[in-house]
Amino acid sequence: MTPTPPIRATLHELDAPTRALVRLSAIVTAGTEAELRAIMQTIPEMIPAVWVEELLLQSHLFAGFPRALNAMREWRRVHPDVATAPPERGADDSGDLTRWRADGEATCAAVYGAMYDRLRHNIRALHPLLDDWMITDGYGKVLSRPGLDLARRELCIVTACAAAGQDRQLHSHLHGARNVGVASDVVDEVIEAVADEIGADRAQAARLLWARVRGK
Repeated sequence: MTPTPPIRATLHELDAPTRALVRLSAIVTAGTEAELRAIMQTIPEMIPAVWVEELLLQSHLFAGFPRALNAMREWRRVHPDVATAPPERGADDSGDLTRWRADGEATCAAVYGAMYDRLRHNIRALHPLLDDWMITDGYGKVLSRPGLDLARRELCIVTACAAAGQDRQLHSHLHGARNVGVASDVVDEVIEAVADEIGADRAQAARLLWARVRGK
C-alpha cells in the first residue's frame, strides 16, 4: 500500500490562533488545573474548535492519558459538542490497521527526514512493540488525522516536550518542525510565546537546544 502523504502546511509566521494553540499545549502538559481551566475560558474565540480537539487527542502521547483526559474534560465544559473535520484521507477512522501503518510511516518519515531509518532501527532495538505502537498508533492513528496540519502538530509537540523537560525528544521535534515546513523564525517565536508557561529554566534550555539545531 502506498503511504498517504501527510497533511502539510508551511508556516512562515506565527498567527494568533497558532500562538494560542501552542500555549494550550504547554499548559496541558505541565500546567496546573487552575491554569488549564483559565485558558479554556479564553480559547473558544481564539482557536478553531477542531484544532483544540486534535491537540487534546494527541496530548495523550506526550503528556499522558491523565492530563489528556483532564484537559478534554475542561474543554467539554466550554465546548460540549465534539468538533470534527471533514474526512481528508479517503477513509474513516474505524480501525484499518494497514492504512494506519502506511499513514504512520509517511508521517514519521516526513518528520524525521534523513534520520527516519535510524530512528526505526533504534526504536526496534529498544523493543519491537514500541516501534509498532509508535508508527501505527502514534504517527498513524493519531498524528495523521485530519483536522490539524502536521506543521502545527509539530509545534505543539515541541512545546509539550519543552514543558515536560524531555530534551531528547525536543531535539528530534525541533528538527521535525523544520522538516515539515515551519520557518525558523516561527520556532523562535513559539519558544518565546510559551516561556511564561514552561518557566525560565525550561525556556532557556529550549532556546539553547534550538540554537544548536538551527545552526546545523
